[in-house]
Amino acid sequence: MTKSFFQAFVLLVLVTDPFGNVPIFVSALINVPPARRWRVVVRECAIAFALLLLFMFFGRNFLEALQLSEISLRIGGGVVLFLIALRMIFPQPGGIMGDVDNNSEPFIVPLAIPALAGPSALATVLLFSSNSVADMILHVSALSAVAVVWLVVLLSAERMQRALGHRVMTAFERLMGLILTAMSVEMFLAGIRGYLKTL
Repeated sequence: MTKSFFQAFVLLVLVTDPFGNVPIFVSALINVPPARRWRVVVRECAIAFALLLLFMFFGRNFLEALQLSEISLRIGGGVVLFLIALRMIFPQPGGIMGDVDNNSEPFIVPLAIPALAGPSALATVLLFSSNSVADMILHVSALSAVAVVWLVVLLSAERMQRALGHRVMTAFERLMGLILTAMSVEMFLAGIRGYLKTL
C-alpha cells in the first residue's frame, strides 16, 4: 500500500508539475499586490484540488456517460502525458501552457486550470477512480499530500526563482520531464497490454 501511495504521489507531482509552474505563477502574479499574492496562490490551489477530487470521485460515472473504457483512457492519458513531458524537456515559447496574460489578477485560468489541473492531471485522477474504499482513501491521501507540495512550492515561488536561478529551474523541469516520459510510456504500454487481453 505504501508503494501504491508513493507511486500515486510521484505521478501526481509530475503531472501537476509545481516546480515547472513556478515561472508561470511568478509571471501571472506580477501585477498582484504582494500582500495579496499568498491568498491568490491558496485560492488557485484549492480550486485545482477540488476539481481533481471531483474527477477522482466521479471519474467512473464520467467514463460511463461518454462510453469510454479505462483502457482507452489509459492509452490516451499516456499519449497526453508523453506530449506534456516532451514540452518539459524541449521548452516552447511561452512555456508548457503558453503565454500568460498579466493584465489582471488571475482567477481559475491559467493557474488552477490548466497549470495545475490540466488535461494530463485530469486524465490521471480519472484513472484513480475505484470502487474500493481503501484505494480511494489512498488516492485522496496522495492528492492531499500533493496539494501540500503545491502550497509549499508556489508560496515560495518568487524566493525559489531568485535563489536557484533560471538555469537550475529549467534543468529541474527537464529532469521531471524525463521521468514523466518514462511513466507515460509505461501507462501507454499498460493500456496496450489491457487491450490485447480483451482480444
